[in-house]
Order: sequence, then structure tokens, then C-alpha cells
Amino acid sequence: MPSQPGRRRRRRASGIHSSARSRPASIPSCPTMRSSMPPDEVRPATPFEEPRRAPMMPGLPRETIISIALFAAAWQIMSYLAPSLGIPAFAIPGLGRIAQSLTKITPLDVAVTLGRVLLSLFVSFVIGMLVAVLMYLSGSVERYLRPMVRILMAVPVVSWILFAVLWFKGVEFRIVFVLVVVCAPVFTVDALDNMREVSRDLKQMIRSFRPTSLQFFAKLMLPAITPGIITSWKITLSLAIRVVTIAELVGAVTGIGHQLSVAQELFSVADVFAWTLVLVVLLFMLEALIVLLETRVLRWRA
Repeated sequence: MPSQPGRRRRRRASGIHSSARSRPASIPSCPTMRSSMPPDEVRPATPFEEPRRAPMMPGLPRETIISIALFAAAWQIMSYLAPSLGIPAFAIPGLGRIAQSLTKITPLDVAVTLGRVLLSLFVSFVIGMLVAVLMYLSGSVERYLRPMVRILMAVPVVSWILFAVLWFKGVEFRIVFVLVVVCAPVFTVDALDNMREVSRDLKQMIRSFRPTSLQFFAKLMLPAITPGIITSWKITLSLAIRVVTIAELVGAVTGIGHQLSVAQELFSVADVFAWTLVLVVLLFMLEALIVLLETRVLRWRA
């Protein structure tokens, strides 16, 4: 019969073996793994993640820069080959002559054209929105005004310019009149279509709170149609730039359109190209401002 101390030693040894079997084997951790992967932060797996490429120039895509460079190179080659093809040298001026014409650009004419465009667009937007709201609130008003809006949009720009010359004496009023009568119907049609596209269920839900007409428009309709209105501004801006140039050709003594007319009388293709380039740059700058405003106003869509 074993003694009492022997029994205690056997029990102690069996307890050690059983605890060793019940505990899982610990895996030694790598110090580099601990430093690179914090325990509280897990990075999601992105197996198809592509490295980001830095743009060639802030705000200008790579494709835009390449396209402009290719066009400039092709134009320069055409200017070299023009005399050998029997084309007059002044018809396709080189980039050097165009650069000289750009140095003659008068900021006053650019500012005058820009002011006319912005003023006319603001007046067109106010008139177009008021007409759109009236047509939305009243079906009878819409039935009377919609044909008139369509007729205004069908009349060519040249006809409106001739009407303005025959009807009005003031040159500035002529230009603003032509721009407003061309751009306001565009704002009206776009705003009315955006109002029609607002969900009927959403309208009924808002009306269940019994809002006033002003609250209904400010809380529901205006936020709902804002993306469409900004898009309409982008479209109408390019339209206004083209229309104001044509309107300034007739009777105006300032502005980019007037300078284009002077360049045409002098048979200066370099000046025409330079002023056209200014118009394009002006349009791009205004569109960039609208896009910046869009990102600020429509941050909730991101």
C-alpha cells in the first residue's frame, strides 16, 4: 500500500498533465507582425486596388492636355505646308503670330462681354423660373404659355437679332434682349420638367404635414430640382457665349464680338483665332465655377 506522500505526488503529476492537455499550444507572435498590424485596426482587403496616378496638371486631365498639344502641333504643321499647297500664308497663321495677337487682347472688351453674359443669364433665370412655377401651379396657365415658349425656342437667333435692331435703339438693350429671349425659355422648360419628375409619394408625404406653399417649394421642390437647374446653367452658359458673340457683331462698339468683326474686316485670321481662343477659355472658366458650386451645393450626393 503506497504511503500518503506518494499519493500526493501522483495526484499532483496527473493534474499537471491534464492541465497541459486542456490548454492549447500558444503560437509565438512575430514582432514585425505586431508592429505592422495593430490589434484594433483591420484594413479591408482590396485585391484589385489600382495605384492612383498623379495628374499631369491640377484640374486638367491627361487626355485634355494631349489633345490640345496634338491640335497645336497639327495647326503648326498646316501653317508650314500652306504656302506649298497654294493657300495664302495669312489664312493659316502659325502659333507665333497667334501668340502676338493674344498680346493685343484688351481686357475691357473681355469684361464687357462677360458682364453682358452674366447679367442676361441672371435675368433669364429669374424670368424662366417664374414662368415655370406659374405653369406648374396652374394647368390653364401652362396650356396657354407652353405654345408660346415653344415658339420662342423655334425662332432662330439671327431673326431675334434683326428684330432687336429694328425695334430698339440702345445697343446694350438689344444684346440683353436677344440673350434673354433665347435663354429664358430653356430655363423654363428644364425647370418645369424637373418639377414634374418629383415623386408623387414624396409630395403627398410633405403635404401631410400641411405646409404653406412657400414651405412646400422651399423644403421639397427647390432641393429636388437643384441638380437639374445646375445642369441647365451649364447648357445655357455655352449657348449664351455663342449668342452674345453674334449679337455683338451687329451695332456693338465694344465686346469680343465687335473685335471679331474688326479682325474680319482686316482679314486677320490670327486675331480671329486669338479672340476665339479667349472665348473658349472664358467658357471653360465659367463652367469650372459652376462645377465648383455644384460640388458645394450637392455634397449630399457624394
